[in-house]
Amino acid sequence: MNKKLDYNQALYTPQQHKTYEAALCAFFEHECPQLGGTRTRSVLVQTLSEMRRAFFPETSHLAPGQTPWTAVHKDARGCWGKRIDQTELTPVVLDLVAADEAQQRAQGKKLRDIKIEAAGRLFEQAYAQDGVLTNAEVALLLKVCPATVTKYIHAWEDQYQRLLPRRGTIHDMGPTLTHKRIIIHKLFIEQKTVQQTARETNHSLEAIQRYIGDFRRVLLCWRSGMNTQQIANVVRHTPRLVKEYEDIINHYKGQNEALDELLEFHAAVE
Repeated sequence: MNKKLDYNQALYTPQQHKTYEAALCAFFEHECPQLGGTRTRSVLVQTLSEMRRAFFPETSHLAPGQTPWTAVHKDARGCWGKRIDQTELTPVVLDLVAADEAQQRAQGKKLRDIKIEAAGRLFEQAYAQDGVLTNAEVALLLKVCPATVTKYIHAWEDQYQRLLPRRGTIHDMGPTLTHKRIIIHKLFIEQKTVQQTARETNHSLEAIQRYIGDFRRVLLCWRSGMNTQQIANVVRHTPRLVKEYEDIINHYKGQNEALDELLEFHAAVE
């Protein structure tokens, strides 16, 4: 009996090592011995194996019209000079073609309207899976230019009156004037609470508080007659950012909003 067991072990045990994980382990052992011993290699191999499964899902798990994509993680913070290869990424699965898109086309829905919905869907699906997309990524997916995606975003946000969770808004990167205007409008015009505004715009409470403070300081300086550069020096922001807030102020001034009331209004906190 023992001889038979020994025979079976000798015959079949090697088959257990004919795996992707075993091949990785052997590669690290022979080609990268500086990584450490068996325990260190096992942890590394397990991590790489989990990443492979996450970033390369089985095609049988994808529905028709879906595509895997790699996005920046929504909790990864950008900073000046930080490269994409230093940024945390996460795999997502996106509905490139909606299940009812063929039916919509058959019913005569305009292609532009379908692409507007597609742009919104891609941003929201990525965010639901802890990822954030850029305009450039959605432009690649939809086979249009980034400027066209920007127009789609504006149309979608105007229609649904909420912000799409994209990298420029979530990580506060780039000249995203539209989301600043929507946030200021919800706080100062609709007089929603800080928490309500944060939920409806996919922003943190800290970011909303920062917008309130920045807008109030710029408005106060603007009311005193300072120019853009002078305001930038006082509030310690770039002239470009100050100009964005000035555009918002002029927008409300053109709508005959009482700027003094905006200055005195204090957003409620739940």
